[in-house]
Amino acid sequence: MLKALRSGRYADATRHFDARMSAALPASKLAEVWSTMLPAKVGAFVSDGSPSVTQAGGMPVVQTPLHFAQGALMMRVACQADGSIGGLFFAPLPVEADAAPAAAPPHGIREVAVDVPSPPGKLPGVLTLPAGKGPFPAAVLVAGSGPNDMDETIGPNKPLRDIALGLAEAGIATLRYDKRTHAYGPQLADQPITIDQEVTDDALAALHQLRTLPHVDPSRIFVVGHSLGALMAPRITQRDGHLAGAVLLAAPERMNLELVTRQMRYIESLGGAYAAAGKQIPAVEAARDAIARADPGHPPQGLFFHAPAAYWLSLRDYDAIDTARALHLPLLVLQGLADYQVGPDFARWQQAFHGSHRVSLHGYPGLSHLFMPAGAPPSPADYGKAGHVDPGVIHDIAAWMLARHAVR
Repeated sequence: MLKALRSGRYADATRHFDARMSAALPASKLAEVWSTMLPAKVGAFVSDGSPSVTQAGGMPVVQTPLHFAQGALMMRVACQADGSIGGLFFAPLPVEADAAPAAAPPHGIREVAVDVPSPPGKLPGVLTLPAGKGPFPAAVLVAGSGPNDMDETIGPNKPLRDIALGLAEAGIATLRYDKRTHAYGPQLADQPITIDQEVTDDALAALHQLRTLPHVDPSRIFVVGHSLGALMAPRITQRDGHLAGAVLLAAPERMNLELVTRQMRYIESLGGAYAAAGKQIPAVEAARDAIARADPGHPPQGLFFHAPAAYWLSLRDYDAIDTARALHLPLLVLQGLADYQVGPDFARWQQAFHGSHRVSLHGYPGLSHLFMPAGAPPSPADYGKAGHVDPGVIHDIAAWMLARHAVR
């Protein structure tokens, strides 16, 4: 089945489904899952690991680890006694028994449910409050690419929750929320969504919501963006107009299909099973060239690397560094130096703001795109290893925020 999925032969992949599975997951739906839904969450498929067989309800279940450009999943295929397939599931890789445990809220820290308004409907969120009465400085946390939940769950890791709890220990409140593409994915699947609809507009709504909440000092509000959220943080800051500063974690200069191509070439260079990533590069380059030629007034139909043309066109002329140059408030730009996804762009940020008293930049040797320890060499497998955001990174964010003066 996996071989058929990788080559786009979805009818062949469903050939051995039993009647119930054939009705629930026809070839057209399986194609959507494999070519659109999974890449939107964990990036392009890279390689598969060795399968293993377990038992469930007396029937064999074949488990195969799958590595993608931005994460890893376990594919589980449930087999019936007659050889047909009665179940197909894609789930996060199981956390190893000796893996780092999930971070628990330190004593006195409170997590309160807060909804963020958006056009499709309310976005579930969490306000994390430090111990004490406040009012506290506070930040909205903006997740990276894909339909992320409020924790930015990637495999066994929850980087935004790590940051929220760490900042709360330092006396800083945060609001994080499910992206609208996570909360309302099926309703948005056929819509020509733009980057502002996916990221900017909801971040602005969250900032407005944060200012109205008890225990928050509305004159000391920040935005903290990671990856795609960091890319858009300068625009969010510009459009909000009342922030005390912005923190950019793993910020690319631009987000486009050229960046995706660069990521895939790096993965291909790792060799072994990762070399298969190179087979996807021509398709990504064809999508890149089509977007470059496209007329924004009449965007082409269909998906271009799991997103509509309108999405890529809304990013085509956006440059995060140029937007950051036009701002007048403090920025903190942080980068894991073992980040193969956007790490090379850090040199451009350093060059653009060399000697600046307004923009602080810091790199962390050995840390990945998630600001967790990276392998040697860094690879997509890093995202399947349980860990936590490096405490030193969170300390640096908190210290920088607490040193900012209130906005008057």
